[in-house]
Amino acid sequence: MDGARGVLVAADKFKGSLTAVEVAERVTAGLRRVAPGVRVEALPVADGGDGTVAAAVAAGFERREVRVAGPLGDEVTAAFALRGDTAVVEMAEASGLQRLPAGVLAPLTASTHGSGELLRAALDAGARTIVFGVGGSATTDGGAGMLAALGARFLDAGGKPVGPGGGGLADLATADLSGLDPRLASVELVLASDVDNPLTGPKGAPAVYGPQKGASPDDVGTLDAALTHYAKVLEDTVGAKAAEYAASPGAGAAGGIGYGALLLGARFRPGIEVMLDVLGFAPALERAELVITGEGSLDEQTLHGKAPAGVAAAARAAGKEVVAVCGRLALPAETLGRAGIRRAYPLTEIEPDVEKCIAQAGPILERVAENIARDFLV
Repeated sequence: MDGARGVLVAADKFKGSLTAVEVAERVTAGLRRVAPGVRVEALPVADGGDGTVAAAVAAGFERREVRVAGPLGDEVTAAFALRGDTAVVEMAEASGLQRLPAGVLAPLTASTHGSGELLRAALDAGARTIVFGVGGSATTDGGAGMLAALGARFLDAGGKPVGPGGGGLADLATADLSGLDPRLASVELVLASDVDNPLTGPKGAPAVYGPQKGASPDDVGTLDAALTHYAKVLEDTVGAKAAEYAASPGAGAAGGIGYGALLLGARFRPGIEVMLDVLGFAPALERAELVITGEGSLDEQTLHGKAPAGVAAAARAAGKEVVAVCGRLALPAETLGRAGIRRAYPLTEIEPDVEKCIAQAGPILERVAENIARDFLV
């Protein structure tokens, strides 16, 4: 392959070090140092979690900002992306862990209210298709806060709104969805997520993801019981489909906001598949001979719906060669091969000190890209 031919850089962020846009910039710089004539197209990708709006903006969507409630109720500035009548909304922008004050976790009270406000802002902007990327949440409220922001009412036995967060749902007596924004009925809502957990139970949102949000074992039990009760009350309100949705793949995504989205009529799709469609991956892939994907850590989780696995699967189906860049590599060559990745290039191959890799990820990644250029482009 000569240096004048096409390379597509379709990598996710290196969490804590580089955004997906920065990864593409550094890889491009390294490739061009060794193969100056190389034609590089950058398409930063995301799997529906944090970084999804940034990836859409890098692909040509317009960034829109709006003031919404953060997970603890304080106002934050959150963004969504818009192109034509398609919006990309990222729940982490409003209700993500990064929206909590440093050192503060609120597993029982963090609310998705701001995510509902973001969806409403997308409707106000004229969106007819909304890709709702969920992941990185600070919340475990089953999407109740989001639904309330869109017009639903969740009341206790005294007729007052229940408290915020999953903990408040233990007091739920009645649910009323009749006030939901009528525009939702005529919008295509796509739930984009890389997890397929149900709402509750041993593989549900509280048990699997609650501890990452600060939930103690007692909190996990409290949240699981509260969300089970919430689904039962909703079953009384909207019928058997509420129970069906609670058991559906993706209902447990982002603290159960997936369940709330399914109640709104959302269609669940793996996040990376949706984002590749939205970002225009297929035509970019046609123009490339070599695809470079990657993320901060290539490990077992990567194989379960993360961006590099989705990129590699699509590229392999099109007969393209794929290599990956990463901060650390925890997969053997044969596993990478089965995933469609010919070779992975970790930063630790150049700098064994992990802390230095994190602190100096950009320059080290450029050196990694130089090695890829030597191996594949010259």
